[in-house]
Amino acid sequence: MLTRRLLPALAATLLPGLAQAQALPGRRRTQDPDVTMPEPSRRAWADQVPVIRYGIMGGENEADRLGRFEGYRALIERTFGVPTRLFPASDYAGVMQGLSAKQLELAALGPSGYAGAWMDTDGGIEPLTITQQGDGSISYVSVLVVRADSGITSLEQMRGRSLAWADPNSTSGYLIPRFQLRRLGIGVESGQYFGRTGFAGGHEQGVVAVLQRQYDGAVTHASTLGDPAQGYSRGNLRAMVDKGMLRMSDVRIVWTSEPIMNGPLAVRTDLPADFKRDMQTFQLALVKSHPDIARQIARGDTIGAVEARHEDYALFVDMRREEAAARRRRS
Repeated sequence: MLTRRLLPALAATLLPGLAQAQALPGRRRTQDPDVTMPEPSRRAWADQVPVIRYGIMGGENEADRLGRFEGYRALIERTFGVPTRLFPASDYAGVMQGLSAKQLELAALGPSGYAGAWMDTDGGIEPLTITQQGDGSISYVSVLVVRADSGITSLEQMRGRSLAWADPNSTSGYLIPRFQLRRLGIGVESGQYFGRTGFAGGHEQGVVAVLQRQYDGAVTHASTLGDPAQGYSRGNLRAMVDKGMLRMSDVRIVWTSEPIMNGPLAVRTDLPADFKRDMQTFQLALVKSHPDIARQIARGDTIGAVEARHEDYALFVDMRREEAAARRRRS
């Protein structure tokens, strides 16, 4: 059973105390004095990597994603003298498939997306860095939001109501809420506890569907740090508030998950070691030299990043395997 097998590991991984960068000893991090932005020059690895293709996950509209990442793209190109291209996918699976087909070199992934891509490529990707929030933590949460005028004030009152998942490859919008709700004894399949469930097509789309009364509730991600009226310090709610798509007074949070490890910047393992090292250092040093660009791609407050390792996401690989096994049993 999923809960009996994975609950101890999940609790250890998601406890707030372990979701701090200080709990990752021996890792390179932005605050290290020797972490500085690489000097601009064309590298030897450019012969093997003539173009850097960076995949951007779905969850918000394409124009906004390209706008947020343009300064980042241009900085990579100027630093390493290699053409850099952005590839925004319509959904999470598009980026995962791009890595699997070796059509992308890099991508910022959620924990579930990383686990899925790692499985799809038979270990053909590896994590480089994990973003730190403004308080130094490396975690976020899944939240279930409803309309403020819906009369729904608790998870219990979602019984029989409709719920929108964000994307089947989303951690906060699918994998973790399903796991943790099951742990509470709540059946997550359509018609069990919730009257109807479905996929909204992304995090923004899920919240919009709630605002437009297409669903009673939706799961998305937030930091739970900072000002609640502004959508907290970072995450989808803050991004939607900043873009004028949402007023927090129009929604209510009726359930919050345990903390979830931030997803990594991931790279294909078959690429040159010097390329991977340069990109890791670039990411670690980004907030020191270009804080505005760092905040743009982090969608909120950040003090930098810390070195990531595959072991940080091994639990999510197990969870995805269990979820796949559950789907096979249902079919």
